[in-house]
Amino acid sequence: MSMKGTVIVLAVILCATIAQGFPMFKGGRCLCIGPGVKAVKVANIEKISVIYPSNNCNKIEVIITLKTHKGQRCLNPKSKQANILIKVGYQITSML
Repeated sequence: MSMKGTVIVLAVILCATIAQGFPMFKGGRCLCIGPGVKAVKVANIEKISVIYPSNNCNKIEVIITLKTHKGQRCLNPKSKQANILIKVGYQITSML
């Protein structure tokens, strides 16, 4: 390989290495758009996911997966129901 070809290959590798450290989207991407619903019928809840602030999203997100393939809902993390579910989740995980 010629000297010019070697320099080009090294430049591409250097650029690719540097680009890996930069976030793809500035400001991050939250899973929930908007504040979310205030409450969800407890009988319909299959799973609760609490996602804490990170590099991707700077807010707490509470995602409820509903039974019988009804999809997912974002629960407003400031709502009374969300606060109760988060506390209950902590108690359950601390018992395991």
